[in-house]
Amino acid sequence: MRLKHTLILLTMVSVVADTLLLPFYPQFFAEAFGETSAAHVGAYIAACCFTVMTAFPLWARLARKIDEVHLWIYTQIAAGCLGLYCAQTQSLLGFWIASQLMLVFKASYLLIYPYVLRLEEKDNHLNVAGLFSVMVHFGAIGGALVGGSLLQYFAAQSVYYFMAASDAVQVALCIGLVLTLKTPLRKTVTPVQDAAGGESGFLFGLSPLVLKISFVSALFYFSSFMARPYFSVYWEGVSGVEQKMLSALVYSIPAWVALACLWMGRNANGPQNHVQKIQWGALAAIVGLVLQASESMVLIVLGRCLFGYGLYQIMVRLEVILFEKSTPDDYAADFSKVHFFQNVGVIGASFSVGYIVDALGVLHTFTASVVGFCLALVCFYLLFKPRVETTSASGNNATMTLSGVSND
Repeated sequence: MRLKHTLILLTMVSVVADTLLLPFYPQFFAEAFGETSAAHVGAYIAACCFTVMTAFPLWARLARKIDEVHLWIYTQIAAGCLGLYCAQTQSLLGFWIASQLMLVFKASYLLIYPYVLRLEEKDNHLNVAGLFSVMVHFGAIGGALVGGSLLQYFAAQSVYYFMAASDAVQVALCIGLVLTLKTPLRKTVTPVQDAAGGESGFLFGLSPLVLKISFVSALFYFSSFMARPYFSVYWEGVSGVEQKMLSALVYSIPAWVALACLWMGRNANGPQNHVQKIQWGALAAIVGLVLQASESMVLIVLGRCLFGYGLYQIMVRLEVILFEKSTPDDYAADFSKVHFFQNVGVIGASFSVGYIVDALGVLHTFTASVVGFCLALVCFYLLFKPRVETTSASGNNATMTLSGVSND
């Protein structure tokens, strides 16, 4: 199996395993530990995001010296052992500690994305970013379906046996790659250069472009995540059908939309107006959220479709803008910085959504999400709006460029 195809398979296995409980954390904690507090669920999700976002930059730094494939072997062995503990412990505190340590090691798998991008030409980055977006979405579909089935027919903590088994599969695939490619453990260390197209950092080591993308990504991720953790609960309340498989299917609609977007854009060539696409995507997501709050099953499904289209355009094209200005050696470092801020947004949403549900009800998570998307869209427009630059002394000639993403 080719290196790229194996890495894609690793990504799919990882995403499926890591999203088994994402739509069902409220039900999981209620069944496994008798914990029904919405604030507790929000705090746990926030802790998961914090763990991953702080661990990933450390793995990205280590990956400058140690080959990623070798690294993944050891991290997934550790993650699998901790997953087995999570499947058996009866202590809520013990579960918290072990599951967070497990995520520290699982965070290393985020290196797959920049690793694959290094294998591709920049002209193909939009397709690669779209492919990974679809894989994440469809991994979430598989995770939601498998997780819903496990929760419906088995004890809640049995989910972690499945996670441990997936870690074993990933270890076997990585060992196969090392043996086939004869990959050395250590890399040839190259001097670290300024990231994001050579721009010098001016705040916490972030270049102007990375800082802009990080900021708007945090807002978009905050807004999108507000409507996720309790969607299955909301759908079951509206439909009157407490069927986990059906809830998982409706939850997964944005993934099918992402696949359709990837298929329709597979032959797109030439320059892309990423900024305009992101703006239209944000508007589509806002309309989709409003429809989901209608408490009409038909409109909820339609809203999920629009929401999925919007998220695809926003998430994929923000990353393409980043990688267009970055260099292959800096892909992992730059992506880890943006990923850090993405998780800042998810953490903020995780804490907020629990209190919103407790105080106002599930329906108002959509209200908060709409407000967040509106704010994110305004900030994105202000940071990336077109500007006219004069290119001649007389001022008669001018070129239109994008703020922060122009070619200097």
